[in-house]
Amino acid sequence: MDLSVIIPVYNEAESLPELIDWIVRVCSAENISSEIICIDDGSSDHSWETIEDLAKKYKNVKGLCFRRNYGKAAALHTGFRESSGEVVITMDSDLQDSPDEIPELYRMIRDEDYDMVSGWKKKRHDPFIKRCTSKMYNRTARRSSGIKLHDFNCGLKAYNAEVIKSIEVYGEMHRYIPILAKEAGFMNIGEKIVKHYPRKYGSSKYGIDRFVKGYLDLLTISFISRFGKRPMHLFGLLGSIMFFIGMIMAAYLGIRKLIYVHNNLRAPLITDSPYFYIALTVMIIGSILFLTGFLGELINRNSSERNRYLIKEKINI
Repeated sequence: MDLSVIIPVYNEAESLPELIDWIVRVCSAENISSEIICIDDGSSDHSWETIEDLAKKYKNVKGLCFRRNYGKAAALHTGFRESSGEVVITMDSDLQDSPDEIPELYRMIRDEDYDMVSGWKKKRHDPFIKRCTSKMYNRTARRSSGIKLHDFNCGLKAYNAEVIKSIEVYGEMHRYIPILAKEAGFMNIGEKIVKHYPRKYGSSKYGIDRFVKGYLDLLTISFISRFGKRPMHLFGLLGSIMFFIGMIMAAYLGIRKLIYVHNNLRAPLITDSPYFYIALTVMIIGSILFLTGFLGELINRNSSERNRYLIKEKINI
């Protein structure tokens, strides 16, 4: 199988027939053997019935239906697991992504040896607030990850099959798949400018909460990629620094007390100084952070992922 096209679906019954027909035409014209996997993410309209009808019409259309809405990441993860193509392309089901981009994305993976190619919706047909917020997140993601992509959250992406079999997409992490791929050792990540069409049917399924979730997910993925297997390096260091600062403050108060006593002066009570309580608080927080890192190391030691390393090639093994 040359190509697997994975399409998460949530209440897009109107757009699906046109989208699938478009994909089939493009792949047939380019002589690309393909499968189209539609993941119904608990739709409340007739999306699943539409997928069933399309599967009867086109032999290469496959479908999976969730019992309830789990989110786009769950749909992609399930599609990745079920795919069998050498190249995998993901795209949204709302007709804002163009199937005409498929041949070039496929070629970039097959012929230019990219591990992953992300679409860049340079000209977007989205509300002003959504465009501005997306630019802010993409700028932050570029700086924190070192991956020079303009649009991390574009639904139109192409992957070498080895990439999607080596990563796990969960929660809301579909926005940052390029970071997951880089963390797994796939460094050859490219970008292609793609067309973005205005929504033809229905309305956007994303609300204001996606902006908050996107920010929190970026913090999560940044932490996991840097300190997921060595939490003590972060929490232990911060805890030690804070405990040391608290010790210095406490030592200062103690030395000042001794100087007063040595010179037969009336020494103020250490507990009368606000620095005593600040020092005590800082030392307690430092101890908690250190213990957090220690517990993280104990948990990581028992994790099944602690010695999971991806091997690129073997010789005589």
